[in-house]
Amino acid sequence: MTNGNILILNEDPKERDFIAKFCLGIGSVFSAADLDGAISILRSIHCNLVIVNYALASYTRFKDLIKKTTSIIITGTEEKIVKKTIKEWPLECYLEYQVIPPQPQDKSGFLRILKSAMEYSLLKSEVENLTSSIELLRTEMKESYSEIRETMNFIRENFVKELEKHLEIEAKYVGFQQKEGKIEKILKKIYSANDVTYIFDIIYDIKNIVQSEGITIYIVDENEMVGKYLNPLIWDETFLTHKGFSHNIALIGSQDFAASVARYGKEINIADLTFDRRLSKRYTEQTKNPLNSILCVPIMHEKEVIGVMEVYNKLSDGKISKGGFTKEDQEILGGLTEHISIAMTKLNFIQYDALTGLLRPEAFFEKIIQKIISKSKRREEEGLHAMVMGDVDWFKNYNDRNGHEAGNRLLRELAKAFKSSVREEDLLCRYGGEEFLFFLTGIKDMEEACRLTERIRKNVEERYFEYQEFQPKNNLTMSFGLTLFPRRRTKTSFLVTKDELREIINEADKALAKAKGKDTAFLIPQDKKEGDITKNKVCVYSISRSEEEKEDLIIKTYKETFFKDKRKFRRFYTSTIIIYRENSTHKVTKTVNLSLGGAKIISELELPVARALDLILILGDKGALVKAEVVYSRRSSRESPFYYAGLKFKDVPLADKKVLKEYLQSLA
Repeated sequence: MTNGNILILNEDPKERDFIAKFCLGIGSVFSAADLDGAISILRSIHCNLVIVNYALASYTRFKDLIKKTTSIIITGTEEKIVKKTIKEWPLECYLEYQVIPPQPQDKSGFLRILKSAMEYSLLKSEVENLTSSIELLRTEMKESYSEIRETMNFIRENFVKELEKHLEIEAKYVGFQQKEGKIEKILKKIYSANDVTYIFDIIYDIKNIVQSEGITIYIVDENEMVGKYLNPLIWDETFLTHKGFSHNIALIGSQDFAASVARYGKEINIADLTFDRRLSKRYTEQTKNPLNSILCVPIMHEKEVIGVMEVYNKLSDGKISKGGFTKEDQEILGGLTEHISIAMTKLNFIQYDALTGLLRPEAFFEKIIQKIISKSKRREEEGLHAMVMGDVDWFKNYNDRNGHEAGNRLLRELAKAFKSSVREEDLLCRYGGEEFLFFLTGIKDMEEACRLTERIRKNVEERYFEYQEFQPKNNLTMSFGLTLFPRRRTKTSFLVTKDELREIINEADKALAKAKGKDTAFLIPQDKKEGDITKNKVCVYSISRSEEEKEDLIIKTYKETFFKDKRKFRRFYTSTIIIYRENSTHKVTKTVNLSLGGAKIISELELPVARALDLILILGDKGALVKAEVVYSRRSSRESPFYYAGLKFKDVPLADKKVLKEYLQSLA
């Protein structure tokens, strides 16, 4: 796509030069100090983007000069005045604003605004040109139609043959008009999209226009354990509220149609899948109907694959077509994905959850790490951080009674409630399903963290949600678990890794279990009557150390009682190699944490509880032979195919115990 023209209207020459530097590479820059100069430029050339100071940005001055395809960015030193100026403009105009000069951290944001505004104008122009071309084609086809009718009046001997030809042309013309209208309808929905609901609106339109039996839309995601993979937003027409990580995803490197398209960026159009090795179990076991044909195209953004769209089983007169999808179907789908890419980029599906608009887990972790590093560099190390996990009470009851569509609407409404409940510096994340994470920064103590979390809980409790009267206790509520970090004050800067953040989240999850009234291995069971479970509260997790190698785990309900569980040995969060025997083969994995009494490890399969294992621990440049017993084994998260297993060491020989102790002392 070629660059367009940019007009900068500003009385201040320094501001004009400052803005012009940002525009380099985006388009050809023209500038004017007053309205007369701007009028002269606008009458001589088409400007795709106009960047105007709020003092000169009155709509009444511009309404006869600005074209529908022109994007407007209004600048000024005060955000309130700029926003007030924007309200004077009609809603159909593309408008953005930027405070000048921007803060250092906002410069990249200003550059993105400029690029998005230019892309919008160029695409709008392209759509108008396409519309004009269609009108011209319509006129030409009408003229051809008239000529055919005139010719038929003079032909008698071949009347029937000419009539058939005429009817064929007329049918194609009508079909062309219908298909053209459907494409325009889809494009309007795409460009008016402001949240994920646009996907629900367009998938059935796309299915209809290419006559397919099913459709799936993926985005490219990434996980530290498995690398890049395709995560379906829509799987065979169904929006995935709970992400089926192990069933529906496709690893980029796997033998799979969608994965192959994501890997090479090329379309796949196959009419017979019988002997194709890329027909993976996802398709044979998870789709609604057996696959006969498939058309799979990449969703590209700046030469990079950001997603994949695929349709299944070409239909003809309501029946499966043996010939599969046509070249025209492939061109239509390829053209639509270009526009879908723009909408996905605009909504930033890479970082944000498509349903709620909250951060996705990986982006959430990265932003926490960046925030902590930034504070460390600026020596802003006063205060603590809190990780809060929230979960909707009796969400399954809500979904089962009201349907998944109502459940989706509820999650979107909850996201709005969260945004109005937290501070500007806090971060929000949809962790999976109905679980959410909150990163609270600059916390003085546990009491302040509890108060902030209590505010979120109370806002949810007091807000009205659709169908809440059918929930237990006639209200829609949430339970929360929180933990503070770091717990120790050190002279060195506090930094954190993603693995450590997951451990911190695990602590919050344990407190959440208590808040929801669940008895776990970390909590002392309470005497309860069946069904008498109280939720809708905040529980906190904390550790107090009384001896060098002894920790007291305390999980307490905010403003209520304490519950204790004691560990004999201090844990060290270290990732070291561990080898164990499973099903007559040796498995190599790593530890999540390690102590004199046991270890937490990652396993590919769920390990049976109480199973005895022979282990080889690689501790620096030494090894230790250890026998262990599996205490628990559970999936590390809802989205992960891996398990966490807790091991308790048994009968460790003195020599190996000494090696282990020396290794742990070196970590301490």
